Amino acid sequence: MKIVYAITSLSHRDADPRLLAGWIRSHWTIENCLHWVRDVTEGEDNYRVRTGHGPQVMAALRNTAINIIRLRGETNIAAAHRTFSYRPADVLDALTTA
Repeated sequence: MKIVYAITSLSHRDADPRLLAGWIRSHWTIENCLHWVRDVTEGEDNYRVRTGHGPQVMAALRNTAINIIRLRGETNIAAAHRTFSYRPADVLDALTTA
């Protein structure tokens, strides 16, 4: 058994444990599917672009790349990046068919 503490604005009548558990699980699904990929695979935290619109532009480009890879049915983002680096023409194909 694991105890998890959470803060909510729901009243004690509306804070159904199953509902809250579902919300918490869905949050971690998003964290694991998107933020992990951006932080670890894409190395987002190591980027030195920190001024102007640069960070937003780079985040948008990373999100676009991740989404195109997923639309192609790939599940391993890092492997897909390696494949694209070996065959750059496939990037144009992926952009036009996404």
